[in-house]
Amino acid sequence: MTESTVESVRDTTAAEVDAIAAAAAAAAGRWAAMALTERARLLRDIADRLDAHAAELIPLAMRETHLSEQRLVGELKRTSFQLRLFAQVVLDGDFLDVRIDTADAEWPMGAPRPDLRRMNIALGPVVNFAASNFPFAFSVAGGDTAAALAAGCPVIVKASPGHPAVSRAVGQLIAQALAECGAPSGTFGLVFGRDAGVQVLTHPAVAAAAFTGSAAGGRALYDLASRRPVPIPFYGELGSINPVFVTDQAARSRTVEIASGLLTAVSASAGQLCTKPGLVAIPEESAVFSELAELIRSRPVPTGDMLNAEIAAGFARSVEQVRAHPNVELLAGGGPGEALLLATTARTVLADRDALLHEMFGPATLLVSYRNTDELLELARSVGGQLTVSIFGDQIDDTVRALTAAAVGAAGRVLWNSWPTGLSVTFAQQHGGPYPATTAPTATSVGTAAISRFLRPVTYQSVPEDLLPLELRTDNPLSVPRSVNGARAQ
Repeated sequence: MTESTVESVRDTTAAEVDAIAAAAAAAAGRWAAMALTERARLLRDIADRLDAHAAELIPLAMRETHLSEQRLVGELKRTSFQLRLFAQVVLDGDFLDVRIDTADAEWPMGAPRPDLRRMNIALGPVVNFAASNFPFAFSVAGGDTAAALAAGCPVIVKASPGHPAVSRAVGQLIAQALAECGAPSGTFGLVFGRDAGVQVLTHPAVAAAAFTGSAAGGRALYDLASRRPVPIPFYGELGSINPVFVTDQAARSRTVEIASGLLTAVSASAGQLCTKPGLVAIPEESAVFSELAELIRSRPVPTGDMLNAEIAAGFARSVEQVRAHPNVELLAGGGPGEALLLATTARTVLADRDALLHEMFGPATLLVSYRNTDELLELARSVGGQLTVSIFGDQIDDTVRALTAAAVGAAGRVLWNSWPTGLSVTFAQQHGGPYPATTAPTATSVGTAAISRFLRPVTYQSVPEDLLPLELRTDNPLSVPRSVNGARAQ
């Protein structure tokens, strides 16, 4: 592995963390009260600055992460896109979820209904633990930061140690945008170092946290957030094996297509994607096995380097854990720049799930052969909480219906004849799932619905008009979308 060039950045001191958290607390009310047009303008300004400084940011990220220029160009575009998409969400106003029930003396429940007016408000300062594998899209100006700022929350980012120089450069661009749009000081903060991350998570000023990373690190932080004197929501994405289930018919009719697609999905970004397929169930004696081995021998898909030495070491440990099982064999690959394909049987996995249903964060996957439909379905029902489950089939039959039901029970996103990598930022996207994939299965960290994590509803009962927020007043001066007595109104 080529040595990366990671700049040494001084850890944030305890006194500095306290000052940053206090500034965020002081900014919270004023940032939440700023006009939606100003909030949207800030998000677009940050996006514009990222695009304008791409020629500086991308080479810097390449030096720190080993990621290719092509990958980083696409990622930076995604990052500025999702900032602008959240700006659109802010201007639309639907995220406020305004509901008004006017007083009704004849309310059928048997007692008069008071005047009730409900809307979402910002939670308060949010700490965002940046991911190592996406130096832009899941980092300082990434989706969690965009969603929290859009919700009206100040953000404190705990920078990833894998790309500190990129983090600092992006943080400076955000700070410039905030200053020029007139946002209150403290709306954005950036801290470096493990101790600083723990301190800011447990600081009384912080109201919520978002995390993308390892299961061990995420669970430790989740426990800290839960043990605070006042516990806070912790939206942690902890990893996933993203199982893929291939029916017998699909394996026979599309052998080459499935083998080629799998190899590409496992190799992309050196397998360092939370949506990489880490387990693939294929019929026993399927030609997919030999096709994969032949593809690696004849025209291997390059994987690229690991992000850093720590992640490479973690990948090696996780692979060794799976390979050490007596019923797991090497099918193909594993050489320099090659994907690693391991193989075992469904009955082996079912007999030892703790050892084998294990994320290998890197270019490796476990191919699992099943003997019959019953074994396939038992495996599908046993995989635990996942970000994604993919099904490859050629027709809708009882097997596919049962697989789909199992997938819905296990994952936040169910895919049909497609691979889970290439996560799109959209209005309908769901990037989350039952534990241990995430700590909050009702939430998403990708897509516009991510804003809901940083909001809470408040109802005003029989409150005079002059004391109501503008969004709840009868004349609707801001023209926000609303429900009035159960009917949609503007």
